[in-house]
Amino acid sequence: MMEALLLPRRIAEALRRAAEAEGVCLEDLLLDWLTRGADPPQRAVEYARAALDLLEAARAELAAGNLRQASEKAWRAAALAVKAYAYWRDSQRLASHGELWRYAKKMAEELGDWVHDAWAQANAMHINYYEGWAQREQVEKAIERVARLVEEVARRIGVKP
Repeated sequence: MMEALLLPRRIAEALRRAAEAEGVCLEDLLLDWLTRGADPPQRAVEYARAALDLLEAARAELAAGNLRQASEKAWRAAALAVKAYAYWRDSQRLASHGELWRYAKKMAEELGDWVHDAWAQANAMHINYYEGWAQREQVEKAIERVARLVEEVARRIGVKP
């Protein structure tokens, strides 16, 4: 479930700048800060929970017809799921898009080729957020594939989807 948090503009802008400087989404930045003292398995749980929440938000945006927002939330859900798996499997923090791509490849080797498809669809949704080219059916299919990734990671970590 998503919840809005109202912040003074300066704080919100500072948080966005900090996330951009680190090359991560705002959720990832905040999760990193909030779980600093946690061990990697607990961080994995928190990332998986956030990925599930973003997946739910992507579905809600799709239902409301907000294709760009649905697309970006699907991308963020997939990225957090990959990061959750890296924390859980290897106690590894992924800090760049390149690291996400390399780890998604590793996940596909372990979990199956379907991970390649889910990851590619997530990245297509990231592009769609900026370009707005995808049709509703394409966004819907991408969310289905991303859902498989997010839910499988959550199950493996021990978080109920």
